[in-house]
Amino acid sequence: MIEKPRQSFAGLWNISFGFFGIQIGFALQNANMSRIFQTFGAKIDDLPWLWVAAPLTGLLVQPVIGHMSDRTWLGRLGRRRPYFFAGALLAALSLFAMPLAPALLFAAVMLWVLDASLNVSMEPFRAFVGDMLRKDQHAAGYAVQTAFIGAGAVVGSIFPWALEHLGISNLAVGGGIPDTVHYAFWFGGGALFLSVLWTVVTTREYAPDAMAAFDGSAGVDEQAAPLLATRGYATSLVWLAAGMFVIWEVGQLGLEKEVYLLGTLLLGYGLASAAAIALARAGSPANMLSSIVGDFSGMPVLMKRLAVAQFFSWSALFIMWINTTPIVTQVFFGAADATDPLYQKGANWVDALFATYNGVAAIAALTLLPFLAARIGQARTHIVGLLCGAAGYASFFVMPDRHWLLLSEVGIGIAWASILAMPYAILASSLPQKKLGIYMGLFNVFVVVPQLLVATAMGSIMKRFFPGEPIWTMAFAAATLLLAALAMTRVDRLMRG
Repeated sequence: MIEKPRQSFAGLWNISFGFFGIQIGFALQNANMSRIFQTFGAKIDDLPWLWVAAPLTGLLVQPVIGHMSDRTWLGRLGRRRPYFFAGALLAALSLFAMPLAPALLFAAVMLWVLDASLNVSMEPFRAFVGDMLRKDQHAAGYAVQTAFIGAGAVVGSIFPWALEHLGISNLAVGGGIPDTVHYAFWFGGGALFLSVLWTVVTTREYAPDAMAAFDGSAGVDEQAAPLLATRGYATSLVWLAAGMFVIWEVGQLGLEKEVYLLGTLLLGYGLASAAAIALARAGSPANMLSSIVGDFSGMPVLMKRLAVAQFFSWSALFIMWINTTPIVTQVFFGAADATDPLYQKGANWVDALFATYNGVAAIAALTLLPFLAARIGQARTHIVGLLCGAAGYASFFVMPDRHWLLLSEVGIGIAWASILAMPYAILASSLPQKKLGIYMGLFNVFVVVPQLLVATAMGSIMKRFFPGEPIWTMAFAAATLLLAALAMTRVDRLMRG
């Protein structure tokens, strides 16, 4: 087996620079979509349902793109780069269209298009680092990628706030979207496309024969689907039963309508699993559905344990993205009405807070995390990062004013850097190279499923137990990061043998 050439810092830069623009897009979405929805009259209880597009598109898109990119080779365009480019083009167009939304429905539809496009670009970038780097550079590669994610998020998060201070109108005149948001989204669309184009132009992927030489094997392993043919339908029936039970309970317990989506997803996976088994038994082992379901059910043990930590980590993050705007505007600015100038001022302060945690993440990824990983290992470093995030969320309850929230964002930023870097560095060094795309796509299931659970269940929980008090969502976020840290102790024990 031949070792890949060692990449210089310039090579690491070029490989991950596209993520700078992708994260500008995600940051504009994360910091402003609740604001846009509320501007069009959405209530706090409706925000999780409106946000459901983000995780649902990731759940559907990323495994498919991972499966396809493992099997793609377009000569000079390569394996992953065609997906970078196509997704970036569609996402840029979506960012240009979003602030022109005339009503709530249009904004919700554009969120679906934007998030699907961002996921098409983002998923192959995770595998791209593993493709291009030797194992002893994986941690450095994902650290640089995380630094670009943090830097891009700073730019995307701070831009509306900066435009306000440059004299651009931040008022929602006639119930519309402020000019600060218009210009920020248009800038973000251009920056996203150009940064991804930089990576496409400045990198050259290894051809399939070269990758086979590096990995010591050839082609894509198709063994998952044939193994699926040996299984019965019992597990599929369990998923179907679970879905029907959840749907039934919505009516019995008077839960919010969003929970129907959770039941539908469980039913959908049960049907997909049964169809995949049937196709595999019928002698069609190479079909996409059987391959994806087979790989999902046959994940390595390390990946399964990491998935548990990832599940709880992203539950906390999604809670934060949905609820920080209503928390800050209501608790720290005393404004719950989106037409109130104080609300818009508070929403811009959320942009500053999000820029802070992303800036901290960029610095931590290149300094603190490598320092800790070299001394205590990647798994324990991730545990430390998650505990910092839990402290940051919990501190929302004790901060005396909005300026002290900047200190809360330091802990959240350290956690964000660790969540973006450590699990992927651990995975990339332990997974077979020929299936890196599909496994990275499947790992994303444990990023998006918790977001779907939050989107479907959090509204019911808050309405029943804490009506009109969104700050209590931060207690849920802190608790889930503590559970993530506990789950990482099992990963640490496995890695240490």
